Amino acid sequence: MNRLFLYVILALSLSMGSCNQPLNKSTGPNEKATTVERIQVPDFNADSAYRYIEEQVDFGPRIPNTPEHLAAATYLVNKLGSFADTVVVQEFKARAYDGTILNGKNIIGSFKPGHKSRVLLCAHWDTRPFADHDPNPENHLVPIDGANDGGSGVGVLLEIARQLELQSPQIGIDIIFFDAEDYGPPQDHQKRGSGNWWALGSQYWAKNTHDPDYFAKYAILLDMVGAHDARFYMEGYSQMYAPGILKKVWNTAHRIGFQDYFIFEQKGYIDDDHKPINEILKIPAIDIIHMDDASSNGSFFEHWHTIHDTMDAIGKGSLKVVGQTVLTVIYEER
Repeated sequence: MNRLFLYVILALSLSMGSCNQPLNKSTGPNEKATTVERIQVPDFNADSAYRYIEEQVDFGPRIPNTPEHLAAATYLVNKLGSFADTVVVQEFKARAYDGTILNGKNIIGSFKPGHKSRVLLCAHWDTRPFADHDPNPENHLVPIDGANDGGSGVGVLLEIARQLELQSPQIGIDIIFFDAEDYGPPQDHQKRGSGNWWALGSQYWAKNTHDPDYFAKYAILLDMVGAHDARFYMEGYSQMYAPGILKKVWNTAHRIGFQDYFIFEQKGYIDDDHKPINEILKIPAIDIIHMDDASSNGSFFEHWHTIHDTMDAIGKGSLKVVGQTVLTVIYEER
C-alpha cells in the first residue's frame, strides 16, 4: 500500500510539472523555451527633420570664426542636449589651407553612455565659406546657406536623436556634429587636391576622442542627404574600409522598400569625415552621400557649393528614406 501511494504521488507531481511548463511553438521535447525581445522601429518624421534644417539655415552660413557659427553652435548643443543623456562640446583649433586658424566645435551627444556596444552616427554642421562651384563667377566668394551640404545630415540626426529619447534601442548611440569639414581650398586654388584640408573636425576628434577609450562597432556618416530625389551610391572609401557595414545598410534600405534610392553601384572616393574615423581610429565607417555624375558640377547634387543650396533644394522624401533606413539599422542592432 505504501509503495502504491508513493507511485501515485510521483505520477501526480510529474503531471503537474508538465502542465506548468511554458509553451513555445519552437520548443521541442529536448529544447528550452526562449523569449526574444523585439523593439519596434520608430517612424521617422521627415517634417521634423525638415524643421531642424530650417532652424539651422535661419542662422545664415555657419562658418567658423563668425557670430552665426557661434549662435548655431549654441542651438545645436541645446537641441541635442534636450534629447541625449550627455553632451560634450569639444573645442579645438585647426589651421586652414590659407593659414587661417579656425576655432572649431565638435558637438557630441551620447545615449546610454555606459553601454559597451555602441554605434556612431555623424554629420558635419559647418558650411562652405564660398560658393566656388556656382555657375556665376561673381558668386565664387559668397558664403552658402548649406541647407543640404551640412544642414540635411544634422537635421536627420536631430530627428533620430528625438526618437532615441522617446524609445531607447538595445545599444548605445553616439551622435557627433563635426565642425570645419567644408573649409577646403577653392576649386581653382593651388592647394586643391593636396594636403588634408578637409574634414578638420573629424581629424581632430579621431586623434583626441572625447573618451580616451572610445570605440564603436561601426560609424555611419550622413552628408548631403536631403536633395529632391537623391540617389545614394556606394562610396569608395566606405567600400574599402567597411564593406560589411555598407552592405548591411544598403540591404536594409532595399528590404524596407527604398531600393530605388540606395544603389548597389560603387562611385568615387570622397575625402569626408568618415575617412579619419577609418584610418586613425580603425572604426569601420561608411558615408551615405548623394553623388550624381549627371549634375552640372560633375560630382554631387546640382546645387553643391553654390548659392542655391537653400531650403528650396530640400526634399522631404529623401530625408524620410535616409532617416528611416538608419533608424531601422540601429534599432535592429543587438
